[in-house]
Amino acid sequence: MGNTNITPKSKKLGHQILGETLAKAKASSNRDVIRSADIDRTTRERLVQAGYLEVVVRGWYLLTNPAGKGTSTLWFSNYWKFAKQYLEDRFGNDGYCLSPESSLNLFSGQGVISNQIVVLTKKTSNQVLSLPHDTSILFYTETKNFPENLFKYEGINTFPLAEAICRASPNFFIEQSLNAEICLKLIGSAAELSRVLLSQSLVSAAARISGAYQRLGDIKRAKQIIDDMAAAGRQVSPVNPFEQNVLCLKGIERLTSSYAGRIEALWHKMRDDVLANFPIQPDHADKTLLTIMDRLYREDTYHSLSIEGYQVTLDMIERIKNGQWSPENIQTDSEQKNALAAKGYLNAFKAVGESAKKVIEDKSDPAKVFSDDLQTWYRQLFTPLAQAQLLRTEDLAGYRNNQVYINGSRHVPPPVSAVLDCMETLEKLLKMNLLQQ
Repeated sequence: MGNTNITPKSKKLGHQILGETLAKAKASSNRDVIRSADIDRTTRERLVQAGYLEVVVRGWYLLTNPAGKGTSTLWFSNYWKFAKQYLEDRFGNDGYCLSPESSLNLFSGQGVISNQIVVLTKKTSNQVLSLPHDTSILFYTETKNFPENLFKYEGINTFPLAEAICRASPNFFIEQSLNAEICLKLIGSAAELSRVLLSQSLVSAAARISGAYQRLGDIKRAKQIIDDMAAAGRQVSPVNPFEQNVLCLKGIERLTSSYAGRIEALWHKMRDDVLANFPIQPDHADKTLLTIMDRLYREDTYHSLSIEGYQVTLDMIERIKNGQWSPENIQTDSEQKNALAAKGYLNAFKAVGESAKKVIEDKSDPAKVFSDDLQTWYRQLFTPLAQAQLLRTEDLAGYRNNQVYINGSRHVPPPVSAVLDCMETLEKLLKMNLLQQ
């Protein structure tokens, strides 16, 4: 009986007010991270009650839709957006900087949100800021070793790459050895490191970095650092900072992309284990491969459909205004999208099966089949969504052009700008390893 006063007209008005309120909140900062100071109290209370604002820390919110509220996906997909805005708001544009180690983790494209990042500040700030899903920021005041020149990485203040390597602690090379490898390989010239080492008289760091390059098989860079230091009267004896760590990029040339380097590193690190546990014996491959693929279809589809990013988009705001999006409609919208995505997965699996037959029955080169057929798999995967106008038709070409996230995981897949490098690296590795067999 309590709903008898809710007329279609008032309901429509409610949708319109909510949509306008969302638009106002998003326009106030042009982002999905909202400060209390950015919006008036009425707007804030209305959005909190409707489930479109989620508290990060006191005075700070994330703009979301009710389907994403409380999920780790919401937090990890907005983690760096929040960090950037919060740090700038609290310390100004040049009053903070990620520590050398936190800077290197970012440079290396590790793709995993750390439990804690460390931030150096010019003004007194020694404290730990607790954040959602077991993350935090450790602040400490640092005036003596604060970098003279800051480097903006995705809008975040960091140490420049060369200086971060030189200032990193010995433990970083042990605890984050892969990240250290990638960053060392991203350096354009050893002279970049020598300039920092000489200007700041970092003899121990010079020993550590020259030893790292020696271990990585880059004798030329190690020698240049040693000789540069010697020319300035500073004798350096290389020290291996990696101890017993297994290295993944030894002997590999300089990297131009951290994400491509990580693909290459993980390939070398994991390939032997994958082959050792591969469920198909070569002499039985033609009899069992397609059967195994068919068995894994349902499981793979289930996990793939769990990947979601819960964002408040302009399209969503318009749908709310028009009464086309409400809590009771969210489940229906989701089910429609999932059904079409599942159809796409089925079509893609069939296409992959046809490609597998080329390798098994026609003895075609697997690397060439992968290269030739990959775009066919991609189109089959997303065509049902495009035909239902839930995806733009131009999105059927190439690779994804938006960021994706994995529900319940700290891992954040590579950004759109890195996908092409990663795929080209994968193709190169497939071809290279098939030639070596």
